[in-house]
Amino acid sequence: MFALTLIAFGLALGGLESGSNEEAPSQVISLDLPERHAFQSRPDQAGALMTGEVDISADISPLEEWEEITVRKGQSLDGIFRQQGFSARTLHEIMALNDDTGQLKKIRPGDLFEFQRFDDNSLKRMRYAVDEARYLIVEHDGQQLHASTETRDIVTQTTETSGSIDSSLFLAGKKAGLSDNMVMKLANLFGWDIDFVLDIRDGDTFHLIYEKVYRDGSFLRDGEIIGATFNNQGEKFQAIRFEIDGRSQYFAPDGRNMRKAFLRAPLNFSYISSNFNPKRFHPILKRVKAHNGIDYRAPKGTPVFAAGDGKVIQSAYSKFNGHHVFIQHANSIVTKYLHFTNRTVKKGQRVKQGEVIGYVGSTGLAQAPHLHYEFLLNGVHRNPRTVSLPIANPLGEAELGDFRRQAAPILTQLGRLESASMYASSSP
Repeated sequence: MFALTLIAFGLALGGLESGSNEEAPSQVISLDLPERHAFQSRPDQAGALMTGEVDISADISPLEEWEEITVRKGQSLDGIFRQQGFSARTLHEIMALNDDTGQLKKIRPGDLFEFQRFDDNSLKRMRYAVDEARYLIVEHDGQQLHASTETRDIVTQTTETSGSIDSSLFLAGKKAGLSDNMVMKLANLFGWDIDFVLDIRDGDTFHLIYEKVYRDGSFLRDGEIIGATFNNQGEKFQAIRFEIDGRSQYFAPDGRNMRKAFLRAPLNFSYISSNFNPKRFHPILKRVKAHNGIDYRAPKGTPVFAAGDGKVIQSAYSKFNGHHVFIQHANSIVTKYLHFTNRTVKKGQRVKQGEVIGYVGSTGLAQAPHLHYEFLLNGVHRNPRTVSLPIANPLGEAELGDFRRQAAPILTQLGRLESASMYASSSP
């Protein structure tokens, strides 16, 4: 079409004599043009459309239509099949096809099933998302059922952003285009060094390089943080992702592990309602009684994490402590967690740092939902907010060289983001 337009334009120019004011007589020419066909594009023809190479005579199949059913609480696949009018025999045959279809015994609320039917309303095809990257396809060829898996198109893209805090990290994150989930990842990354409730100040800044995951062309979820800078009260903290033995960890530019052996605070809390105070006046007992921990106020049901790796030495209920958990760690350290609404670990169980051990409540001697958290070293109570926390192992010499080579371009990109942000904030 573009070539025809140029030719017509050239002919029109050629029909005018330089300096002539006379109009050329108009003519109507009847051309025998082929019939124009309507067509629709397919995903695999996107490139062809740009170059005009689509075969418009090709048969274009209509878009597939699926009936969608979302699993409700208490609903079974047998119940779904009955509701859809499919026979119990069909379901039995599907479940017996292979190990993949056997997984259908463990469907969960929120799972999505999609169906296509033959003209007699019997099952033609069924599609089920086994995980975020694969479909389980069950198809009836008219004679028998077949099962297969279909890979979904997953693409990970890298993006970057910067933000400045003027009230809270969450609001600054929203302004920078971050999801709540990504803001939490950023807070958790620097959570061993910065208290994001008490240490944040107006004017603190962050710069972030992270992943976004797309499936079948639509945004699916946030990926991982690749590198980040956080400037807090004039002090700069940086973290770079680095994989060791197939596991991603985060390190400072000099190879120090961003992860400490203990979390500074074992939950995402609203505020501190009572600090560590050996001479505190107890609000319920109405007398001076040492407050040997920190009270973190949080909504009922907020998950509480093990502050470090260890062994549960007590998981019980008492009149004063309510539901509580004590954990023994290495180096003669014990952490205590009180007033849970319920516990998720048992005495003798091994736990990992960050594992959920219970949920915030107000059981025992408590006026409102909160976590009372204690930190003991050699049997002596220490202030959880100020005690020096053991540091996780840094990178060894064998890994440090690889880390520095991988970190160099990420640190350069973070530096560029910081410079651009400073320039933008200083511009009128």
